[in-house]
Amino acid sequence: MSSDDDHYDDDLDENGDVRERLEQEADRAVEQFDEGIVDLLAWVLDTETRARIYVSLRQHPDSTSDEISEATGLYPSTVREALAALHDEGKVTRKKRESDGAGNNPYEYSAIPPSELVNNIVGDVQAELNTVFNLDDHLGGNDYTPSGDDGGEPVTISVEDADDDESDDEEE
Repeated sequence: MSSDDDHYDDDLDENGDVRERLEQEADRAVEQFDEGIVDLLAWVLDTETRARIYVSLRQHPDSTSDEISEATGLYPSTVREALAALHDEGKVTRKKRESDGAGNNPYEYSAIPPSELVNNIVGDVQAELNTVFNLDDHLGGNDYTPSGDDGGEPVTISVEDADDDESDDEEE
């Protein structure tokens, strides 16, 4: 083997090491990003369990509770309980799985899009703010009106889609 061959082998080893380190760093960055999303969703959906189920359903729509349990590592009973609550709240949808054979067809679940989830939260926050700002009306309180008008105006929160902002910028 010549000295050129040795340098070539060293370059391959070094490139392989660099590639492996880059892949490890990329995996770690994705994992940290995923954990950040789960933390945010845990705030939005009330628990980390519900957040993990939501993320799993966004990645694998039309999953059964057993499939979600396997994907998340959560107990099947925990998944079924959380899915029932999420379904009741309209945060996941379900339908019976089609089957050719006789037997029990389990439900398949899918998570609503994140934009709908955010819009629902905005509506909840808006309702809470209306309650707080109009508390005097609910309690039959005093005549104080913070805005100087009739004080009965509802609070309105607007959410714009990021795509709308980009198209507005392009038109200017």
